[in-house]
Amino acid sequence: MKPAHVAIIMDGNGRWAEARGLPRRAGHRAGVEALRKAVRSVGELGVDWLTVYAFSSENWSRPRSEVNDLMGLLRLFIRRDLAELHQNGVRVRIVGDRENLEPDIKSLLLEAENLTAQNTAMNLVIAFNYGARDEILRAAKSLMRKVQSGEMEIDAVDFDTFGNHLDTAGIPDPDLIIRTSGEQRLSNFLLWQAAYAEFVFLPCHWPDFGREDLETAIATFSARERRFGGVGAREAAL
Repeated sequence: MKPAHVAIIMDGNGRWAEARGLPRRAGHRAGVEALRKAVRSVGELGVDWLTVYAFSSENWSRPRSEVNDLMGLLRLFIRRDLAELHQNGVRVRIVGDRENLEPDIKSLLLEAENLTAQNTAMNLVIAFNYGARDEILRAAKSLMRKVQSGEMEIDAVDFDTFGNHLDTAGIPDPDLIIRTSGEQRLSNFLLWQAAYAEFVFLPCHWPDFGREDLETAIATFSARERRFGGVGAREAAL
């Protein structure tokens, strides 16, 4: 069975560059090209949702020059690729905290969402200034305020209600999470939503990620039996 929603932790840009004696910014630029190819491949393979971890809330601790370069790449990606995404029927959504972003970044993110809001061919979710713990904390505070004000009874808070207060409200949970560069951790990505996701960890650095790697990950997913806490088909037959 093919996953309906693939999420990717795009890891290894810096190490890819360092292995080639290049500055880290070269790795990030190569990573943007890999993202373009991945979006096309996901669409061609008929996957409805793609979520990418573009910039975490912890990435602000990186050197200022690197952060500035990453912001520049985001601006370039949206300005250069938005028209093509829109033409191809891709709907763009952004998840993450926008509160303290620069005004032009906020404007670009909003433009991407508004322009593509009616598209239905594929959904591209960009996790930007995103951290799962921060997302969960903001959702909890929002619900607490509603309970304190009397807008909501505490017993009315269930899994669905909580999920609807997350940045990903209205977005299905990922079926498959891929991480490149050989690291085997979530790094504060979609902690709530990944409860029943399948994980595939690939050794290649993100700039080297191609359609063959995506197909390998999907084939690995398809070969697994998802139980969701229950009994699998093989066990049930015993």
